[in-house]
Amino acid sequence: MKKLWLLALVPFPLFAAEKANVDLAATLGSLIFVIALILFFAWLLKRMRFPGVTGTSGSAMSIVKQLPVGTKERIAVVQVGEEQFLIGITSQNINMLSKLDKPLEVNENTMTPFSSQLSQLMKKNAKN
Repeated sequence: MKKLWLLALVPFPLFAAEKANVDLAATLGSLIFVIALILFFAWLLKRMRFPGVTGTSGSAMSIVKQLPVGTKERIAVVQVGEEQFLIGITSQNINMLSKLDKPLEVNENTMTPFSSQLSQLMKKNAKN
């Protein structure tokens, strides 16, 4: 009777057929296939130029300045070509408020407070 209880405690995979040898070539082939698939999709995304996936350099439209006026509402100045528009943005829609007669200056090197603090911190750490 004790031997039967001992048999009940032994896991069933122990009684299964012998394990098949894992083929190293199949594993490496699968790995290379998955890496090639990832690289192909990265190339495809870059080629199709989805907004947000690739950089927006060379775009004819850009946001010059934004000002939050609520938790989900903001006012933005958008530049399209040589013209600038003042738009209101909410979670439901976007409205053009006016076309600016006198365009705002666009500074390419405008740094946000966080980016300026980070660059100062990095310069300080580089000196040490």
